[in-house]
Amino acid sequence: MLEPWRAGKFIRIENETPSTRRFWIEIPELEKFDFEPGQFITLDLPIHEQKNKRWRSYSIASAPNGTNVVELVIVLLEGGAGTTYLFNQVQVGTEVLLRGPQGKFTLPGVIDKDLFLICTGTGIAPFHSMATYLKNNPRDHKNIYLLFGCRTKEDLLYYNELKELEKWLPHFHYIPTLSRQTWEGKSGYVHNLYEEILKAGLPADANVAGQHPAHFYLCGWKNMIDEARQRITALGYDKKAIHLELYG
Repeated sequence: MLEPWRAGKFIRIENETPSTRRFWIEIPELEKFDFEPGQFITLDLPIHEQKNKRWRSYSIASAPNGTNVVELVIVLLEGGAGTTYLFNQVQVGTEVLLRGPQGKFTLPGVIDKDLFLICTGTGIAPFHSMATYLKNNPRDHKNIYLLFGCRTKEDLLYYNELKELEKWLPHFHYIPTLSRQTWEGKSGYVHNLYEEILKAGLPADANVAGQHPAHFYLCGWKNMIDEARQRITALGYDKKAIHLELYG
């Protein structure tokens, strides 16, 4: 059953990188907006007469915190009607219709295998929510690898926050990589990261097939997701181990 449409209001807007912004939306009619990390909301933007051409869905980047405010991180797409409106027309105080939470791209009930959270661009949003939630709500879990690919260092979203989170969340490994710039961290495409980790060595609880026990969560553009699925299954993993959220 879908949640009803509700009125929201933009209460804070910040530039995160040259092409992305963070938007905070308050839902005044609710005291608390409940959702699971990894879910998304749909905005009804005044950009078209037809309803289904006005709707744009974005992963929630914030973790549940007992308030009625959610955060989105959005990239400006050239020629994109939705993001053009959000970047050029929306100001603090602008109202918007929204529906949610929606989606099943959420953490497993028991994290008994390593998690590979693989993303590019604003696909990091649901994983920022998940990692923040686990820090604030401690539970037993295996290794969590947040593998984030982008072009240059100025494109790194939540860099300082995630480096700090790495200090406080046990077994959490934040590993960004840049495809267009050499820096002090990893360089190349995000696919190299999980392949390196998986091939580096197997834990004592490796299964009979000799695999590193793992779940894979993929979030980003279709080309990245398609290649990741192909590479992961080529390593011998079942498709059921792969969970995805497609952007665009």
